[in-house]
Amino acid sequence: MARVKKRVKKLIVIIVSIVLCAALAAGGFVLYGKHQMSKVPELTFAEALEYTTSDNPDAVITVGIIKNGQTSYKVYGENGKELNADLHTYEIGSLTKTFTAALINKAINEGKISIDGTIDNYLSLPDGNEYPTIKELLTHTSGYKGYYFESPMISNFFKGRNDFYGITKEMVLNKAGSLNMDKESYGFTYSNFGYAVLGLVLEAVYNTDYTSLVNSFTKNELGLNNTKISDKSGDLGNYWDWDSNNPYLSAGAVTSNISDMLLYAQMQLDNNPYFSECHKSLKTINATTEDYKAMGINLDEIGMSWIIDNQNDIIWHNGGTGDYNSYLGFNLETGTAVAVLSNLAPNYRIPATVLGVKLLTESEN
Repeated sequence: MARVKKRVKKLIVIIVSIVLCAALAAGGFVLYGKHQMSKVPELTFAEALEYTTSDNPDAVITVGIIKNGQTSYKVYGENGKELNADLHTYEIGSLTKTFTAALINKAINEGKISIDGTIDNYLSLPDGNEYPTIKELLTHTSGYKGYYFESPMISNFFKGRNDFYGITKEMVLNKAGSLNMDKESYGFTYSNFGYAVLGLVLEAVYNTDYTSLVNSFTKNELGLNNTKISDKSGDLGNYWDWDSNNPYLSAGAVTSNISDMLLYAQMQLDNNPYFSECHKSLKTINATTEDYKAMGINLDEIGMSWIIDNQNDIIWHNGGTGDYNSYLGFNLETGTAVAVLSNLAPNYRIPATVLGVKLLTESEN
């Protein structure tokens, strides 16, 4: 009996570790501890960048800016030293969600989806449950958790692999079908699971797999030739494993480079029809934490995935995977945008989100 209890206790510890690990997966507005955060607010962008890359010969952070109609970027390495302006391939994590949202907006404009329609209109789900609307999924107000534990997460943990590897579409559908979201409204809870469900909705209405949808969209309709679902090709290494039909692709599997991200940012500033509706507020969320507030970052409202910071007039999103983190923010009034792509983990020193906001606000002054 003692052995059984010991094994159960060990299993619980393992599962808790896996859950904590999964909580960081595919981005999700990650900053880091209050102790480190307390050091940061007074730093300039240049100081924060130098600290983040200090004594790290593997650091490669690419920073792009659009200001006064001019586009430029620089690549930084150890101790903030400027490197050759090479184009590096980064995982952009949850910035993938902005592409998923744009595809949903496209489907709405084509009459394939109603933003107020519930997901059982598009997916084969059991009768008798209340299901969230497309709008609730887009705004992370569906009531869904960030993710739900599935058995592949155990082996992923031991193999050091992407937490979502091996999760199937059937698992996501079964979980969605088992949840009765019967409250009149739910608060803001950032949900990778919700965007996995949106990916399945897109596949259903277009009768095409998500990878084909997003790769065609980015290349053929947006002209982003280096933005695609990760195939692990790139120069920086440590890319996540993704199985080809993984439902979480739509939450965080895109890779890109700074050239494409700046083109993408310009599309946001130009109110490209694919994106103009995505920027409009769909929900007031008031989700700013004390850590974010200390950094001058606000989560006031949300559109189709994009976060709206009313105090700073910034619309933004970020992302993170195991070894990468990213940020894209812009001000529609001034026409300024900043993109930060980093090959460092989201919880390593000062993340791309803080670097990006510092540069964006400094550029407005």
